[in-house]
Amino acid sequence: MKYLPTRLGSVLFWSVISAAFIGPGTVTTAAAAGGAHGPQLLWALTFATFGCIYWQELAARLQVVAGLSLGHALASWAGAGWAKHGVAWAVVLGCAAYQAGNLLGAVAGLELVLGPRFPWILVAGVGLAATGLLWWGHPQRVAQLLGLLVAAMGLMFALAAAQTPWPLVACLQGAVWPQVPPGGWLLVVGLVGTTIVPYNLFLGSGLGQGQSLTQMRFGLAGAVLIGGLISAAILLAGTLVTGPFSYAAVAEALRARLGPWGAALFGWGLFAAGFTSAITAPLAAAITLKTTLGANTPGWEANGRYYRATWLGVMLFGLAFGLAGVRPIPVILLAQAANGLLLPLVCSLLLWLANRDQWLPPAHQNGRLANWVGLGMVWVTALLGLRSLGKALLASVGVATEEGLLLPALLLATGLTAGLAWQLYRHKKAPG
Repeated sequence: MKYLPTRLGSVLFWSVISAAFIGPGTVTTAAAAGGAHGPQLLWALTFATFGCIYWQELAARLQVVAGLSLGHALASWAGAGWAKHGVAWAVVLGCAAYQAGNLLGAVAGLELVLGPRFPWILVAGVGLAATGLLWWGHPQRVAQLLGLLVAAMGLMFALAAAQTPWPLVACLQGAVWPQVPPGGWLLVVGLVGTTIVPYNLFLGSGLGQGQSLTQMRFGLAGAVLIGGLISAAILLAGTLVTGPFSYAAVAEALRARLGPWGAALFGWGLFAAGFTSAITAPLAAAITLKTTLGANTPGWEANGRYYRATWLGVMLFGLAFGLAGVRPIPVILLAQAANGLLLPLVCSLLLWLANRDQWLPPAHQNGRLANWVGLGMVWVTALLGLRSLGKALLASVGVATEEGLLLPALLLATGLTAGLAWQLYRHKKAPG
């Protein structure tokens, strides 16, 4: 299929990334952040949005310039060792773990609109609709459909956010001035972690084939910026909630201001967030395994048996837990722990590849400023990821305290970043 030539078409195509990171988890985290702290944590979304653009552009640049997806590059770099298998299956595990939440989130949105009516039928219906789109749709066509759903979702959440009483000055200050109020650290980790997602890097890189560098950069930046604005709108909508956070509490707050259609706005927006993520998570798992482990192997083409078996397995895993009405908490905790390490490692690999002649021609490699920016973001993602990893490991053994996690995470993140900077310096691509 030929790439859409217009700028609007480019943004629409790359909205698959926004569709992937704006799921029920983002809705929950952003709305809870708004309900607890007002617009003070908007800056975390600003950082996460521009960080997402940076890493997604780098992953897509490998595909557009060198014809290598991130999975292919990882497979070539790691050879036949365990590293590529570990990364690939960690990504698939994360996709499967969150799939039940995606389906249940979509159903929660429908229930806000339709009322609680046989939730297991709604779960099955959402799962079957997502399965049908993936079975009969080409990835590029699915991406365009997701772009339309993201646009509709953005409109709904923007209308909801417009009802908040916060002045523009307070919102702008919150968006650019970093501050972490008491109890806000975990929300900052959540806002960054739900926006810069490891499997999205494999997803975006795998979909970037056949596009020009200019088209890719414009479409990707535009789509992710729109996604960041939607997340900000969700956070502002959450500021209307007083008391404990829940989807019903947000809907009731909007109902009080706008009448019944205000609650419907939030319900349909939540449904769109869950449904789009219920499509992109299995798709990302299939693309990751295809590009990492199944390169040039029969059965891994877009509709091949291995490709379909991968995304179908993720879908069935989510459906099984969704129909049971529970989320696979132990698997989610394991996925959180894996992703806590995976993101800074994948980002480090991307930064390394962006400075090597065998991966990118010199004209398309990172410059010094881009390397400084990348190293800074590796440090931040490593700090947040290691802290999240520590929390997940403690939670898995029933320990709720977080005391003592910051210093080890800080030291490890600094060591990882310093080691990467030294390697870049040795190859005469250091940011300094």
